[in-house]
Amino acid sequence: MNLRLALFALALAAPSAAPAQSDDLQAARRAGQVGERFDGYLGYAVTPPANVQRQVQAINIRRRALYSDLASRRGVTTQVAALATGCELLARISVGEVYMLQDGTWHRRQAGQPAPRPDYCG
Repeated sequence: MNLRLALFALALAAPSAAPAQSDDLQAARRAGQVGERFDGYLGYAVTPPANVQRQVQAINIRRRALYSDLASRRGVTTQVAALATGCELLARISVGEVYMLQDGTWHRRQAGQPAPRPDYCG
């Protein structure tokens, strides 16, 4: 199975990696401080308040556990499971939200712009 096909299969089977978020975290996302990264984790485009940083860290720890579990069930690495889920999460980016692609730069989705889709997402 090639990587693209494996990623597609994982994306279909991936559990939700976007648990309920607090009002502060949602506000940070709307403000462009926090966004989805290509690798399936949340990141900081701009350093948010400490309470939001703690929430992001907690979410990323939970995501890592989910990716690890998914990877063991699918016989792939945790990184591959995270990237596959990252494809799914990037596809859900709303207009105005920020996201980071593989080049490490942050972008803000503009009105009329399609959701970001890295080449490996299939």
